[in-house]
Amino acid sequence: MSSQPVSRPAPSVPESLVVVTGLSGSGKSYVNKCLEDMGYFCVDNLPLELLEPLIDQVSGKPRVGIILDVRNPDFASRFPAILARLRQRVPGTRLVFLDASEESLIRRFSETRRPHPLAGRVSLLEALRRERELLGEVRAVADVVIDTSSMTVHELRSLMQKTFVGDPETAGMVISATSFGYKFGIPHDVDLLFDVRFLANPHFVPELKGKTGMDPAVAAYIEKDPETRAFMDRLIGFLDYLIPRFEAESKSYLSIGIGCTGGKHRSVYIAEQLAGILKERGFPVRVSHRDATRE
Repeated sequence: MSSQPVSRPAPSVPESLVVVTGLSGSGKSYVNKCLEDMGYFCVDNLPLELLEPLIDQVSGKPRVGIILDVRNPDFASRFPAILARLRQRVPGTRLVFLDASEESLIRRFSETRRPHPLAGRVSLLEALRRERELLGEVRAVADVVIDTSSMTVHELRSLMQKTFVGDPETAGMVISATSFGYKFGIPHDVDLLFDVRFLANPHFVPELKGKTGMDPAVAAYIEKDPETRAFMDRLIGFLDYLIPRFEAESKSYLSIGIGCTGGKHRSVYIAEQLAGILKERGFPVRVSHRDATRE
């Protein structure tokens, strides 16, 4: 009696694979904890050569999170090709890149007193700039880029929950609306930037100067300007055109910056109005006001 070869089923793969990378000090360890709390099986600082074999060993884990960075030798040059193969094997793969400003990274390293992995005999600033340069190609292929410079750990956790809880095939695009003041600089990594300094400015009204754009009296003042409604109508129309096209390209995160002079009145009001409209349309929206409380 001739024996027949036994056919073995192809190993299954996770439904959702989240690979987190980014600059040292940008919050990767905290994101790892967030993913674990959300039910992901997580591995931190996995050697690159074990990344693909790991996928075959976690067939019983529907959600997997992996933290990778420059602690891996030659990470920047080796990882893009590995990522391309992962995306072919696991359709639910998403790459998250955590970024932050030099100022915030230097402050964090100073507070923790931990050495930068690329420091060696060079200064911390030189190591940070070298790492940013090395990771340029990796950042360019990320599905989600998060600037953690001004985010609290609670905001970062909330964003991760909104972005990665649920089926990644059906999850909608997460939108971030950030108000800011031009005199304090433009936020890092905004996809769309809108300048509302042409709207009526409550700063010059004594009883409104100390309030923010979330105050009803400030809102009423801004709404009296006919340009406010005209701008909002055009802004929403523009986003109605853009968002479906971003979704068609599988963009999972959209960051919108709204700026006025000081970031306290007009930009705050517009960001709040925009967020309200987008939430009514079913989009997860994170609203932040970077400069509203600055003097």
